[in-house]
Amino acid sequence: MSSASPPSASPSYADGDTRRVRASLIHKVCGDEDMFALGASVARVVEMASSDDEGTHDLAYYVLSDVALTQRILRLSNTPTYRTKSGTTVTTISRAISLLGFDNVRTTALAMLLVDALSNSAHATSVRIELEAALCASLVGREMARHSFYQGAEEASIGALFKNLGPLLVASHEHDRYREINALVKGGTHSVGQASQMILGASYDALSQAVMAEWKIPDVIVRSLSALQAGAQKVAINRGEWMRQVASFAMEVSRLLGRSASPAESKEFQALQLRYGVALNLTADQMKELFETVQTEMTALLRSMNMEPQPRDEETLDTGGLPNVLLLATMDAGGGAAGGTHPSGKPHNARELLLAGVQDVTQLRAAGDAKVNDVILAVLETLYKSMGFRFATVCLKDARSGQYRARLAFGEDHARRQAGFAFPMGAARDLFHLAMENDADLMIADATSPKIRDLLPAWHRALLPDAKSFIVLPLVVSKVQVGLFYADRAELAPEGVPPDETSLIKALKGQVLLALAP
Repeated sequence: MSSASPPSASPSYADGDTRRVRASLIHKVCGDEDMFALGASVARVVEMASSDDEGTHDLAYYVLSDVALTQRILRLSNTPTYRTKSGTTVTTISRAISLLGFDNVRTTALAMLLVDALSNSAHATSVRIELEAALCASLVGREMARHSFYQGAEEASIGALFKNLGPLLVASHEHDRYREINALVKGGTHSVGQASQMILGASYDALSQAVMAEWKIPDVIVRSLSALQAGAQKVAINRGEWMRQVASFAMEVSRLLGRSASPAESKEFQALQLRYGVALNLTADQMKELFETVQTEMTALLRSMNMEPQPRDEETLDTGGLPNVLLLATMDAGGGAAGGTHPSGKPHNARELLLAGVQDVTQLRAAGDAKVNDVILAVLETLYKSMGFRFATVCLKDARSGQYRARLAFGEDHARRQAGFAFPMGAARDLFHLAMENDADLMIADATSPKIRDLLPAWHRALLPDAKSFIVLPLVVSKVQVGLFYADRAELAPEGVPPDETSLIKALKGQVLLALAP
């Protein structure tokens, strides 16, 4: 059953549509602090580009900056659906991005932003139903994108995710209106588009578009949320039209999967096939396969978020909060036992975390399709997390500028520190040049000692004046100095680095050297 509102003269989103959305409703769903923060976060994640190494690093850092999000992504990576054939636990976000794919992780992060922002609503059961529909639609969109020839097709999964934003926000912020719309639809006299237009003064689709436009989301995604004309769809003439078809199809599939135990045997399945089969080049068998894939992936996604199955009876929609909606698992998906940290910030279980990272990086390289930058990023992340550093970067030779420059970084104030972390090539006798000239891995437990201070260059003292302990791992390939890893803490590290941890750190560096070797 289609939920499309009556077609407008133009399929695109226009300023007039924004004006039709009641100003008070837009203010309510966009104006409070939480919604403003959600919009800013959504815009930031959406703009991350998958086409370059910097986009992968930005996404990895974004995920790592949120402990709960990190745990969920890692938990998803370790579900049976995605677990590697060897069964080795995934412990780094870099490996998760490699395993799940950039666009999968990005869309999953967006989905989890919605979950976190809206799941604590006083009307959590209604919100939960709409959240599940949005999550399921995003999975349908992702599967459609996998088989599309359009460049940038992965944006369809984002459009599909936010196709249900209107119902989701109304369920959370205007629950009485939400119930009125549902009552009209249930009565059989109105489509969802017609009922929402009557009650809200704007269709759900128009509301979704208005909010996304308010959040400064790219226009091609905003336009993909507009309603389709009724009846069988024709083959799209461009990517934008195809994205609109996918978003609507994904939403209808998610609704069907949510209410039917045997969706492929239903009349709605046949209707979907007639409406979208030709346009999206889907046979009945392919659609059945799509349903099975999405249902499996949906189970894995919900499990990663500890979202227990919820009742679908309409009578349960006013029952208040859900005690277990988004409870994080007590198990740390990062691997290793708990046990706290040393005063320096170094975890007591650093060895276990390093070992898991070595296994992750080894598998990443063994897969055969990892780029050098992927390996470097995974090693940097492992060092940063496993050893409890406050800042970590990799510095590589830049022949044009005659300098070694930081290329990637994690940690506190990482953008500013990365920008300033550069020093000239040459025969200087400072700690960094000496480490590379002698290919010596340095673990400095007390950087405040006079002998160490005397070897620190002026640029380091100015950029990182409070670095009290750090490591330097030179990258030297066939006697050619390529660069180095650097990571520090603002505390002394008298616990040092025992031999077993040192071996694992060297093993991590060894994987990078193998990847860099000609």
